[in-house]
Amino acid sequence: MKTVDIYSYFKGHPRYNKLVGNDYLFVEYKCPLEVEQFQLWTESHLIVYVISGKKEWNSSRESYLIEAGDALFVRKGVYSTRQFMEVDYCVMLFFIDDAFIRNFLRENDVAKGISMPDSVEEEMFRIKTNATLESLMQSVFHYLNQDKATPRSLVEIKFKELLFNILLNPGNRKLTGFFRSLLLSDKTELDYIMKRNFQFDLNMGEFARLSGRSLSTFKRDFKNYYGQTPGKWLTDKRLEYAKSLLLKSDMDVNQVCYECGFKNASHFNKIFKDRFSLPPKQYRSQFLP
Repeated sequence: MKTVDIYSYFKGHPRYNKLVGNDYLFVEYKCPLEVEQFQLWTESHLIVYVISGKKEWNSSRESYLIEAGDALFVRKGVYSTRQFMEVDYCVMLFFIDDAFIRNFLRENDVAKGISMPDSVEEEMFRIKTNATLESLMQSVFHYLNQDKATPRSLVEIKFKELLFNILLNPGNRKLTGFFRSLLLSDKTELDYIMKRNFQFDLNMGEFARLSGRSLSTFKRDFKNYYGQTPGKWLTDKRLEYAKSLLLKSDMDVNQVCYECGFKNASHFNKIFKDRFSLPPKQYRSQFLP
């Protein structure tokens, strides 16, 4: 399944209403992508607010079903969605990056009472909604659908209002903790990005964007952290994952190949044999009980 860069897709597509702020933020309203299942990646975090319908969001570890009136915070990364086609699905998407959240927290002390975790494992957070948040969403919806252009400064105000609403709601303490964890470093943690997304078919430039770095900085930081090149690390990680799937799942060899981020089955067979001395099918036969 092709993994779509949804930030670039929605930003460049003339079909969708949108409000674009300065480089670090972007708002999009859409009704629906007419496919039941969809795989996507995003280099910015994403706040999803459902107007109508329902959709299932899946990461490598978590799954959330969201319906009308629900809101979900999705960290940058790769996800799949499943849409329930019997009801039209309409949603507002708010793309927001680390720098905007960090700057907001440094300018405002609203989150100071919340502990700052060393690391956060969750990839998605359900946002506790209230009447104030619903009113904010209605006002953004209005701006999206008016004829004249909305000033960028107003877009930024709406994003800040959204963050205030999230941080002031006690039901969002876990998400607030994640926001505060972003203050620990001005760079996205490489280890988190790579270990959560290595199995997806992304190129080096896309991994660099996920980590918030230029390609050259990504390669340099990667080598400093892991002691090897991204290409070699990815191949090693994907082969170990493939070995695990062969022994612990009922996927056929082609399914394992694509599940692990390899594009070509014959190439996968060759490099698997080079590493483990047997092609995948024979490896499974020999080592399965």
